[in-house]
Amino acid sequence: MPSAAIRHQRRGEARLPAVVATLVAVGLYLLLPQQLLIAPRYVLPALEVALLVPLVAINPRWLTRQTRTFRVLSLTLVTVIAASNLLALATLIHQLVHAGVKDGPALLVAALQVWLTNIIVFGLAYWELDRGGPVSRTQVAREELPLADFRFSQDENDDAVQEVADGASGTSDWVPTLVDYLYVSVTNSAAFSPTDTMPLSTRARLLMSVQSVTALLTSLLVIARAVSVLH
Repeated sequence: MPSAAIRHQRRGEARLPAVVATLVAVGLYLLLPQQLLIAPRYVLPALEVALLVPLVAINPRWLTRQTRTFRVLSLTLVTVIAASNLLALATLIHQLVHAGVKDGPALLVAALQVWLTNIIVFGLAYWELDRGGPVSRTQVAREELPLADFRFSQDENDDAVQEVADGASGTSDWVPTLVDYLYVSVTNSAAFSPTDTMPLSTRARLLMSVQSVTALLTSLLVIARAVSVLH
């Protein structure tokens, strides 16, 4: 098993994927119909970009430095994106029920935007919270990490066949990256339940429950109503 010293020599997780995911979420919000926005179109995106800039400045290429300010900013950014998307979904449902929206194609596009943003923001939330966040997962010795919020298949593959066991957490010192959490988010939004990655903590179960409910509302209520309007 790799030693803690080897673990501390890692460069850390790459910054770019998280930046791209965040900017995609910002772009999806900017493209929402005006009636779904709770503030002038550029206010929340500007706030999100303003929160992102110092995060990139602290760790421009690799996520290796973590301060109290870094954690507060990163969690605040995810919270703002999540809140704005949930409010957009609530507004969309309200318009369907009370405003009699007739623009079926625009409604379908808006529902897809909300659903995709839902995947991104919950993937970012899982990524930020599990085992202390992306910096802790690569810079802190495994025995000193906070309790895990999720159990990945790699975490229990040590006793599998050799070619599988070689990639297990205990053997290769594997730790999840943003792509792994986005996969968890995609499967939870599509299946409305965990698949191969299990939530362990109460907060992980609560977050996955909220995500499943919002995805279910988007898929069944919004899209079904939009399709009925088209017909």
